[in-house]
Amino acid sequence: MRLNVYLQKAGIGSRREAERMVAEGRVSVNGIAALATTPVEDGDAVTLDGRPVAPDTKPLPRLFMLNKPNDILVTHRDHKGRPTIFDLPALKPPLWKASMPRLMNVGRLDVNSEGLLLLSSDGPLAQAMMSPETGLSRVYRVRVRGALKPEHIAALAEGITVDGVNYRGAEFVEEYGKSGRSNSWYRCVLTEGKNREIRKLMEHFGCVVNRLIRVQYGPFALEDIPIGAVREVPPAQVKSFIEYLAGRGIAL
Repeated sequence: MRLNVYLQKAGIGSRREAERMVAEGRVSVNGIAALATTPVEDGDAVTLDGRPVAPDTKPLPRLFMLNKPNDILVTHRDHKGRPTIFDLPALKPPLWKASMPRLMNVGRLDVNSEGLLLLSSDGPLAQAMMSPETGLSRVYRVRVRGALKPEHIAALAEGITVDGVNYRGAEFVEEYGKSGRSNSWYRCVLTEGKNREIRKLMEHFGCVVNRLIRVQYGPFALEDIPIGAVREVPPAQVKSFIEYLAGRGIAL
């Protein structure tokens, strides 16, 4: 196994951060200062700053739920200077303490989309949650100008191809009592989440999305988190979710 991969699996940080630690001479394998090309095999003793590290000593990953506001980019930095989620007060000092981990977003939401965005301290966990093979459901509330016909909803449930792109079956249920003369509300469940998927599916059937709110991702629900606020997922729930993934053969 490559050393940077081993260190990432041990919860040290991203592969790039692991490579930096190796370059700084902080990592040893079997008592010898490691190089970036040093391989790690079963039974090898790896230390960081003199402390043993191994995947089985990896700390429990941390997950946070953000209620993303509209008109905010999901990225660490924007070259045009536009506001990003990491510019939100909830993710900056003093609310975000120096002891808090560096986070990566689990998937994305468009700049004009709102709602639940998960943030993970662990790269492999984030990748597993985004993987189509894991198939975690994403639940949205969608407001569109126009309305879907019953045959449109049936076609979406079966899965369709739009502009050469295949989309898995998606569940759309109208929220009766919330729709108006020109707008309709739907509850949508996806298990894939391709780029701008809901907007493209709606446009295919002559509808235009004018509000999109994600309310759930896998077992994690937005509930009453205020807009722009962050809430940590309880460790017991994170542990239970990792055990669920392991039960499906998804190792982190």
